[in-house]
Amino acid sequence: MYVITAPTSTIGRDVVAGLLDRGTPLRLVVRDAERLAPEVRERVEVVEGSHGDPAVIDRACTGAEAVFWLAPGDSSASSVHAAYVDFTRPACEAFVRHGVRRVVGISALGRGTPQAAHAGPVTASLAMDDLIGASGVSYRAVTCPSFMHNLLHQVGALKEQGMFFLMADPDLKSPMVASRDIAATATRLLLDDSWGGSGEVACLGPEDLTPTDMAETLSDVLGRSIGYRQVPGEALKERLTGFGSSEAMAQAMVDMFDAKNQGMDKAEPRTAESTTATTFRQWCEEAVKPAVLS
Repeated sequence: MYVITAPTSTIGRDVVAGLLDRGTPLRLVVRDAERLAPEVRERVEVVEGSHGDPAVIDRACTGAEAVFWLAPGDSSASSVHAAYVDFTRPACEAFVRHGVRRVVGISALGRGTPQAAHAGPVTASLAMDDLIGASGVSYRAVTCPSFMHNLLHQVGALKEQGMFFLMADPDLKSPMVASRDIAATATRLLLDDSWGGSGEVACLGPEDLTPTDMAETLSDVLGRSIGYRQVPGEALKERLTGFGSSEAMAQAMVDMFDAKNQGMDKAEPRTAESTTATTFRQWCEEAVKPAVLS
């Protein structure tokens, strides 16, 4: 039995689909089973509730061989430590108690960099990885840079203003990755029973891009001029708190983007294994263009 947390998330959905395609028996931990597609719900076991709840994750891990772990990063949390490390602590106890053989988690690039200690969610994600690894379960953290799919939050700005907005330096080349490539890597690791111990596997996308590069690609794909504007940290923080983020979590996001602007995501060497398939142009054609033109 394979346990999948956050199965309705962008990455989790693709992990579920990939494992079901291979006939893998699945148990999904989900707050609301109605959010699962009917064709998925009829083929899996469901445990309703939060995977941060000790009773829920304990029930889910009974008889489990492997677990896909994705901490949701609650934007209203009192701290990033609470959102990632404290949230994961009951799961680590359940992994050990039920003899789970391997866990694959979604995490971030940055380990070993000068910025890693002050990078908000990245810092907390790395501490979460250390916690899981210290439990003794075999663990692989799939470490990622910024996700391409985050740009879908700006479909309105692309439509109405012909612009997108980030904290990123307009001329800083950094890796970007498609969520389906992250899911494919996680799925491969879950199905591979040959590895042990604790480690990381990076997903870097196929190329490094600046926001200026992204704007040029978006302009070409959408057939209209798209611009980019760098947002100051204070403006991002104000926007996030306006949408309901706690002060601590909003500041943590600013800290993360500051760290990325200092080159944190560039520290991971690009290899054949870490270079994933989906290009930014391909992703824009398949995801952004339909959303903007609808």
